Amino acid sequence: MSFAAQIKIPATYMRGGTSKGVFFKLSDLPVEAQVAGEARDKILLRVIGSPDPYGKQIDGMGGASSSTSKTVILSKSDDPEHDVNYLFGQVAIDRAFVDWSGNCGNLTAAVGSFAISNGLVDADRIPQNGLCTVRIWQQNIQKTIIAHVPITDGQVQETGDFELDGVTFPAAEVQIEFLDPADDGEDGGAMFPTGNLVDTLQVPEIGTFEATFINAGIPTIFLNADALGYTGTELQDAINGDEQALQRFETIRAYGAVQMGLIQDIAQAATRQHTPKIAFVSPPKSYISSSGKTVNADDVDLLVRALSMGKLHHAMMGTAAVAIGTAAAIPGTLVNLAAGGGNREAVRFGHPSGTLRVGAQAIQDEQGQWQVKKAIMSRSARVLMEGWVRIPADTF
Repeated sequence: MSFAAQIKIPATYMRGGTSKGVFFKLSDLPVEAQVAGEARDKILLRVIGSPDPYGKQIDGMGGASSSTSKTVILSKSDDPEHDVNYLFGQVAIDRAFVDWSGNCGNLTAAVGSFAISNGLVDADRIPQNGLCTVRIWQQNIQKTIIAHVPITDGQVQETGDFELDGVTFPAAEVQIEFLDPADDGEDGGAMFPTGNLVDTLQVPEIGTFEATFINAGIPTIFLNADALGYTGTELQDAINGDEQALQRFETIRAYGAVQMGLIQDIAQAATRQHTPKIAFVSPPKSYISSSGKTVNADDVDLLVRALSMGKLHHAMMGTAAVAIGTAAAIPGTLVNLAAGGGNREAVRFGHPSGTLRVGAQAIQDEQGQWQVKKAIMSRSARVLMEGWVRIPADTF
């Protein structure tokens, strides 16, 4: 019996924010995978090690969590207003499924660095020393993101003293600007798809909840922690070790997705795992983070816990942080009320690993509709390994 040989594909394994993923240049992928479709999905699944019924992704590059089961495809932009096109694929762990419905805000922090180091940014835009402004076109959500990447002696600077809760070691700070982060109405409506800052969400056999539905950064459903029976100080094990709780969150998420107009029937939520996100908020409280560090109530404006791909996130998704900052800036949302209400241009929120600050400026137009032109946060990024990934030639 003969078996297929392995093929190798140029790739870079990078940390961006509190996530890790495998990065590819579009032109380095096999020809069949340079266009969207079955071949591309099969290759990415095999690279990451999915589907894995054991849930460990031992035979791939994935790390068996939503934060580490990620892929990125980058190409030089033909648009003079952008440097690089960024396509994100969230790979399911136990199913043969790649979700292309949203962005990864954490890995966005690594896009600029990869683009500079791999010749996707014109040389005349890269300073010898200082910050390189990388203009990113995020293809999944059709939005512009600006990354300010530090450069030293003409090379990307990755080491530094910027500390990010959820990441063990300090690194160089990368400031990210999400321009016009709210939805433009093409997918599930405007920033507030129902037209309301707070809605009533009825979930059969589970309950009725106040909810803020927002399309900013990533479509997100915000609930109050106490309405769910939580304090807002929970760490991963409190949620992820409770299968009944996880199923309840997934059911709430499905009904919320229907109310947001993202899907037509709750059954469709199973094929749209990456979006919408579901999160719960509460006013400030002191707690011990997952690293053992004390987060004092006085150090934060509110607490937020968010689920990604069916599990409580160990820190906070970057795109969900954009949603948090945007909702906090708009008086009357559940996020804003948890932070104490009123007008805000930035919030620091507590998450399972510590705290994060995100800024956003909101204005109302003449019709009373809210608009947010920019959301800003700082992350960091680092190349972990580069070379080739190998997969069996009969994968696709």
